[in-house]
Amino acid sequence: MAKYKFIIVITALGLFTAAGSAMAQSVTEKGLKDYYKDYFPIGVAVSPGALKDSAEQRLILQQFNSLTPENAMKMGPIHPQENRYNWKDADAIVDFAQAHHLRVRGHNLCWHTQTPDWIFRDKDDKLVSKEILLQRLKDHIHTVVNRYKGKIYAWDVVNEAVSDNNDQLLRNSLWYQICGEDFIFKAFQYAHEADPKAVLFYNDYGTEQPAKRERIYQLLKKMVGAGIPVNAVGLQGHWSVNDPSQENLITTIKRFASLGLKVQITELDISVYQNDKDIDDSDLITERLQKQAEQYAKVFKVFRDYKQYITGVTFWNVSDRHTWLDNFPVRGRKNYPLLFDQNLQPKKAYWGVVNFK
Repeated sequence: MAKYKFIIVITALGLFTAAGSAMAQSVTEKGLKDYYKDYFPIGVAVSPGALKDSAEQRLILQQFNSLTPENAMKMGPIHPQENRYNWKDADAIVDFAQAHHLRVRGHNLCWHTQTPDWIFRDKDDKLVSKEILLQRLKDHIHTVVNRYKGKIYAWDVVNEAVSDNNDQLLRNSLWYQICGEDFIFKAFQYAHEADPKAVLFYNDYGTEQPAKRERIYQLLKKMVGAGIPVNAVGLQGHWSVNDPSQENLITTIKRFASLGLKVQITELDISVYQNDKDIDDSDLITERLQKQAEQYAKVFKVFRDYKQYITGVTFWNVSDRHTWLDNFPVRGRKNYPLLFDQNLQPKKAYWGVVNFK
């Protein structure tokens, strides 16, 4: 039984069955970017390693026309010490994009996570003043944005600043403790100064949950009203097979678009698990992949229906071979959240995304 069970699992994870083999030919001729050429760019988050792997590189060039550095441009990796920048990985991704005529989204300029501790502290390890911290933020943003000016068309300027706590608007990060809300407004000002042509995003998760959506909306409304140069909102799109509903997603898109902001889905993946209690059970994988395919088809229908507001969709990682959801939030649990399986072959979800009229 074990032998046959293994065969069934591999098939379910995306290797072509006889029914799907006829479709296999077309995937080498058209990619996601081609199916959606009349709608919006289709992007993917990458590491330098993915671009060095010949098989992954071929898949990226075949399917996508936009790249986002997954980690290479976050403040910690790119600016680990006050007087030292690490450009190697970020440069490699931008150079690859330039060589292959791909767009690049910069990710990100200010976040409470993956921020080096030096930016908050003085030589005596005490927290710096608001003035010093804002100056350090300005220097960082000007340096990074200017380096890639004309090569990066959009930036996630501030990432995840809104609290998950319904009783407070902004996350109680060190950025907020030292600067209050001003770090958000100033970050957009500094980015606009460095590259007036760049599209500037506020990026967050949980945007489809009504309470958090309203908090994000109130922040953005205040920014727009104050003339802060925020142009767009990024809906991260770390979703599951049962969430969000089409209704919640439509409401979210319309709500932010009402502020005159463009919308992008910036970090899309759809977990095969409904919650943290689901276990990695191979007997259930076929059922879960079917639900995943249905959910992908539903959300992409919404994206197409509201293309007047949506300027891009970016997947967070290339394939199920490696994703940030492996071992998170459940240690030891493998996730299969993307359109391509561990062998880089299109899954059932892929065909649900591209087969539309």
